[in-house]
Amino acid sequence: MDVISIIKLVHILSFFFMSAPFYSLIVVNERAKVPGKDFKVDRYLENIVKGQAMRCYVFQLTALITGVLLVHFEGMGLSSILTNYVLLLKTVLLLALMGLLSFVHLGIQPKIESLLSQVKEGTISDEIFNELRPWRLKRKKLAAFCLFVVLVVIILGMQVFVPYNAVANGILLILAAFFSWHVYKHSSAFGWI
Repeated sequence: MDVISIIKLVHILSFFFMSAPFYSLIVVNERAKVPGKDFKVDRYLENIVKGQAMRCYVFQLTALITGVLLVHFEGMGLSSILTNYVLLLKTVLLLALMGLLSFVHLGIQPKIESLLSQVKEGTISDEIFNELRPWRLKRKKLAAFCLFVVLVVIILGMQVFVPYNAVANGILLILAAFFSWHVYKHSSAFGWI
């Protein structure tokens, strides 16, 4: 196995491991099935969700670095990141994912943590629970959008050297949007379904 093959593998794996939005949506949807406002359940959920951010940053940076290395080692020249529309779009979308993750991690999550810090144990009051709801809903919507963007980047990644036609891209984008919406709305108990 040569160096380029190893870099490709790490690049692909980093996008694979960026599936945090998918699993976060599953966790959030499963939480909705648990009746009541038990603090331990909510604290457990938030620990899982907030723990994803650092992992995701590492995978995003790995994807960016290995992507640049692949462009270099494939002899495309770093300028191709700006001249090859697929590489440019992948790069812009990856940077957008980093920005969205930062918005959630630095903007939304601290507000949720602040509200939960007011509860020590037992049941979350209706007042705090109602204040949590819009922040969680915003985070859930952003997770669904991030899942869609990750899927688009993967679809584009398959087209760096041989682009798909417009019809195939359209179908794949519709399927990616539908899947992201489906996971947003449902627990996705059977994978794709």
